[in-house]
Amino acid sequence: MSTLTVREERPLDLDRLIHERLRLGIVSALAIHASLTFNDLKALLRATDGNLSVHARKLEVAGYVETLKDVDARVPRTEYRLTKAGRYALDRYLDRMDALIKSVRG
Repeated sequence: MSTLTVREERPLDLDRLIHERLRLGIVSALAIHASLTFNDLKALLRATDGNLSVHARKLEVAGYVETLKDVDARVPRTEYRLTKAGRYALDRYLDRMDALIKSVRG
């Protein structure tokens, strides 16, 4: 009978706020683009108005995303930008995911 050795390691400690699919999509898109409008993000991520709004708000409350609201020809316009804290959180998340992938691939 063989015994398996399990390495004792610190938990991944992934940022749960970013780990959710749509929120990861939002911060990733904003890492590539200086800013995106609500409609741009909605089309890019194939999200519904309500779903995108809720997830963008969570990122805003965490300080990861900045929301700018304006009116253009009487039409409300919402624009999003990634903050320095959001960029740091995304970089940290990606580093941890990269380490996980490397450990799994050996």
